[in-house]
Amino acid sequence: MFEIRKDITDANTPVYTISTAAHLLGISIPTLRMYEKEGLIIPYKKESNQRRYSQNDLYRVKCIRETINGTKISIQGIKHLLSLIPCWKIKNCSTDERAVCEAFISHDKPCWMYPHKNNLCSEIPCISCEVYTKLSDCKKVKETIKIYL
Repeated sequence: MFEIRKDITDANTPVYTISTAAHLLGISIPTLRMYEKEGLIIPYKKESNQRRYSQNDLYRVKCIRETINGTKISIQGIKHLLSLIPCWKIKNCSTDERAVCEAFISHDKPCWMYPHKNNLCSEIPCISCEVYTKLSDCKKVKETIKIYL
C-alpha cells in the first residue's frame, strides 16, 4: 500500500501532507479527517494549521483500515480496543494519579482522547507521548496488551 521512506530516521517525524498521506494509504482526505475527528489519530499541525503525518501515523491508519475492513469492527469498537492499552502501567502512574485519571477509570476511548489535568500526562502533549507514538500498528498494540495482562 505505501512504502517506508528510507530517509526518515524517526518514524514519528511529521513529513507527509494530508494529500500525500491519503494517496499513500489509498483513502480519501475526508476519511483521514474523520479519523482525526474521532480521535484515532493525532496529526501534527503547523502554525498555518496544515496537517502533517508521520510514518507511524500511516501505520496507525493502516491498522485502523484493516480492523474496519477485515474484522468489521466499528470506529467505536476500535476506540474501545485502544482503551484497553494500559497507559497507566506504561507511564508508571501512581495509585493517587490513577484514582483521578479518566483513562484509567473509563474504557470507551484511548487515553489520548481524555483531558489530562493535574496528573503525569498533563505535562506531555499526547502527540509526543510514548503511549501514542510507540503503539502505531496492530501488532504493537496486541503485544503491549498481552505484556500487561
